[in-house]
Amino acid sequence: MLALRDRLPMWVQARCGVERRGVVALGVVLALAAVLAGQHFWAGRTESVSAPQLVREAPVRVKGTEVPGAGAGSVAASASPGARIVVDVSGKVRDPGIRRLPPGSRVADALKAAGGVRPGVREEGLNRARFLVDGEQIVVGASGAPPPAGVGAVAPAGGGPAAPVSLGTATVEQLDTLPGVGPVLARRIIDYRTQHGGFRSVDELRQVDGIGDRRFSDLRARVGP
Repeated sequence: MLALRDRLPMWVQARCGVERRGVVALGVVLALAAVLAGQHFWAGRTESVSAPQLVREAPVRVKGTEVPGAGAGSVAASASPGARIVVDVSGKVRDPGIRRLPPGSRVADALKAAGGVRPGVREEGLNRARFLVDGEQIVVGASGAPPPAGVGAVAPAGGGPAAPVSLGTATVEQLDTLPGVGPVLARRIIDYRTQHGGFRSVDELRQVDGIGDRRFSDLRARVGP
């Protein structure tokens, strides 16, 4: 304290009387000022702020399948009450076309919706118990199977090859028996025949929309003008 008193200016020593009590009081004041300054500095320091944590909603289980990120009021579109799967049933059925069926339907359901398989059509290789997939096509009837006798072709005696189908007189049902030809393509062949007054040669079949080189090569030996 004496050293602190000696360092004080003369006017301070004279005003305070350079008494020991005055020096002690001044030291206490300076110490309190230092403490307050330290507290002020500590309170005003810069603190790092962490980003808030993301809160993910619990997954909702719909028919045994977890739908991550789905809220309590949302339901997966595939499991909604109005959801349908769309399939294309073509080939040798009574009413071919697009069919909309409920999820979980099987091939047998699609065939039933298309009116059933035509009489006499073989169903080998067609799994009627298989579950359907949205957007698939079901083709009934083997594309390369030979036409049955008496429908569009006449089998000669002796077991020889069937007579070719006449493009000038064949019906939609007779053309439908040809490999790779369905009801739609058969109708196009008849429409072309009507517009052009018949077929002058088998090669003219190339001009029908939907008959490319590969399909024409399969039909060439099975048809006639």
